[in-house]
This record gives sequence, C-alpha cells and structure tokens, in this order.
Amino acid sequence: MTVTRTARLTGAALSAALALVIVVWLLRDLAVFGPSTELLWYWAGDHGFRLHAGAATSLVDPLLLVAYAATALTALRSSLAGPALAVTGLTTLALRLPGLWASGVDELVTALVSLALGGALVVIAAAGRDDRTGQAEGPDLPPEPSAEPPLRTGPAVTAGILCALAGLMWAAWELRWAALLPADYTVSRFTGGRSLLLPALAVPPGWLNVVLVLLLLAAAGSAFARAGHARSLGLLAGLLLAGVGASGVAAALRPEWHTFVPELELYSVAYDLASGFALLAGLAVMALLARPGRSRRAPYRPAAALPPAPPARRPPGW
Repeated sequence: MTVTRTARLTGAALSAALALVIVVWLLRDLAVFGPSTELLWYWAGDHGFRLHAGAATSLVDPLLLVAYAATALTALRSSLAGPALAVTGLTTLALRLPGLWASGVDELVTALVSLALGGALVVIAAAGRDDRTGQAEGPDLPPEPSAEPPLRTGPAVTAGILCALAGLMWAAWELRWAALLPADYTVSRFTGGRSLLLPALAVPPGWLNVVLVLLLLAAAGSAFARAGHARSLGLLAGLLLAGVGASGVAAALRPEWHTFVPELELYSVAYDLASGFALLAGLAVMALLARPGRSRRAPYRPAAALPPAPPARRPPGW
C-alpha cells in the first residue's frame, strides 16, 4: 500500500515524536542508574537490587524505540510505507493501553500522548493512500509499483512457521502460568499491580504475552499468504520476540529470578529452553524478512526507446 508524500512526512514526524517520548524517559533512567549495566539487568527482570530507585522504562521501551526509528526511516525513503505505519501504530495502541490505569500523572500523560500518536499513525496510513500509483512522474521515468513486492516463498514460509510455533508456545506458557499461579496474581499479570514490582511504563507481563501471541499469529498468517503487510508485521513481531527471548535467557544466568515456579525446577529449565528458542526464532524471522521480495513488473521502456513503426507502404525487401 503506497501513501502520498505528505502522509509519509507526517508519519515520519509522528514516529519521531513517539521515539522522543521514550528517549526522555530513557535519559531519566540513565541519570538514576548511571554509566553501568544495571539498567540492562533491570530491563531483563532483575528488580531486587534497586528497590529504592527503580527504572521507569522496561524492555519494551527500547524495542519500541528501534521500531519507531525504523518506521520513520521507511516513511522517508519509500512510498510503500503504509503497512509499516499501520503496524507500528496498532502495536503502540495495544502496548500503551494499560498505561491508562497507571498510578502516576506523568505515566498517564505519557500513555495518552502515545495512544494519540499511535492512533494518528493508523489514520495516516489509511487516509494517506495514493490512488495515482502506477503513473510515471515524468516522460522518461518508470511508474512506481502499486504494492510492495511479495516475499519469496522459501523465506516467507520459514518465517511463518517460526512465528506460528513461537506464538503457540508462548500461548501455552501463559495458560500454564494461569493454572500454576494464584488467581489474584494471574489477574495482576494482566492489569498490573504493586506486588509485581513493575517499572512505571512497563506493560503487564500477561498483557504483553497476549499482544505478542496475537502479533506472532497474525505475522504467520500474513507470511503464509505472502500479503503486502507481511514484511512489516513479521519484522516487528520478530523484534519483540527476540527481546522477550533475550530477557528469558538473561534470567537463566541468574537462577534466583525464577520466582514464578514455586515447586518444580523442571518448568524453569523448560522456560529457559523456550526463551532460547524465542531469541533465535526472533532473530531468524528478522533475517528472513529483512530482504524485500522481487517485483514481477515488466521492465519499463520509454517511448523514445521503442522501435519505429513500420511505414504505411512497405518498400521492397522490408
């Protein structure tokens, strides 16, 4: 789906504004933690050593920052930025919605601003469609394609299988945690709660898993169908999957983090393996979908390059 130049510039500005909101909070956390790796461990889930000065951001924030930067660059460079704008806007709406019931005023304002900007991205992607696509901008210029070239069959199917397996695996883990943990703690995993020791801008873990599962399954379906938005959807799903997997792998380095398993150590080992698979699968999906497909459009030949028309009366020996 192509968008007009005005829509592209507006989408890039909105993406930059979303990134700026996260940068402001990241600067605040860097001032609190100082030049050390403690903030990285905090994003990975270790909140015990800094209870008196917790971070406001979570692992989702730097991942979204990367997504916003990539979306802004795509909008500036390509007229086929419609799917990227729409996918980024919808993901922002889904991940920032729990911030509406945040306890702090700053966090509530951040959620409202992010939701407004994310909704504006979706509106821009839908209202800024260019219906004149396919027309040449000059007499000797080829017409632009009307849609993004379809993904190659091999990478698309492989990425779809990885996204489907990861989505089903993460859904199974969420169901297992719902059956294993107390009911009040399970509800807090979706609504947030002080007992979880979450950062101020953090997405509740249950809510994040549901969004991730839906995003992965949607990416798998679009990859199998080789839809026009499959690349944008798959890249964002792979980015979030790799981030969540990296957090689980980091937890494996510190066994005392496994507070969600009260009885059996087997589930801790299984979760470590699942996190490793999520990290590798997310990186593989991004690598498979990073290269765009090939357009099958016939090569354009300007009128001056066409052979001359035969005369009305052909001379002898023509």
